[in-house]
Amino acid sequence: MDSRLTTGGPFPGEERGPVTEAPRNLGAVNEPAGVPPQPPRRRSERLLGGAAEPSAPRPQRARPEAPRSLRWAAVVVGVEAAALVLMAGWLLYLVVSSTADSVAAALGEVAFVAAGAAVLAAAAVGLWRVAGWARGPVVVLQLLLAALAYTTAFDAGRPAIGLPVLVLVAAELYLLATPESRLAYSER
Repeated sequence: MDSRLTTGGPFPGEERGPVTEAPRNLGAVNEPAGVPPQPPRRRSERLLGGAAEPSAPRPQRARPEAPRSLRWAAVVVGVEAAALVLMAGWLLYLVVSSTADSVAAALGEVAFVAAGAAVLAAAAVGLWRVAGWARGPVVVLQLLLAALAYTTAFDAGRPAIGLPVLVLVAAELYLLATPESRLAYSER
C-alpha cells in the first residue's frame, strides 16, 4: 500500500505533516514583508478607524468683480441696516425710559428689529462679494419693508417716515433687477 494512505491525519485521505512542538498560528506575523514597522495604534483607531490623511488644499477661486449696480445695492442695504440699528436703539431707549404695557413684548420688538439689521448687514456684505445666498433675503426684506413703509406713510399718516423708506426699497429692487446685476449672478 501507499505510505500516504497508511499515515493519515484526522480526516480520511489527509496526510499528517511533521510534528511540531508549538501550534501554528499567525501571532508572530504582525506586519507584511517589505513594509516598515508602524507604531502601535490606539484602541479607538483600531475599532473606529484612524483619521484620514489631509487632502490637498483647494485652489483659490477667482471672485468676480461686483458690477457697479450691485455695489450700489450693497450700499443701499448697508444704509438700511444702519437705519434699523438706530431704530432698535431708539426702541430700546423707549423701553428703558418709559413704562411699557409688556416689557417682554417691547424687548422682543427690539430684538426683532436688531435681528433684521443683522441680516441686512450680512446681506450687504454678501451682495458686495456677489454671494449667491445674499440676493434672496434682501428681496424678501425689501418687500416686508415696502409693506411697512406703505402702512406708515399712508395708513398711519406719517409720510415723513414712510416715503423715504419706500424710495430706498424701490431703489434697492431696481438695482438688483438691472441686467448687469443679474448677469453677475448668472456668471457665478
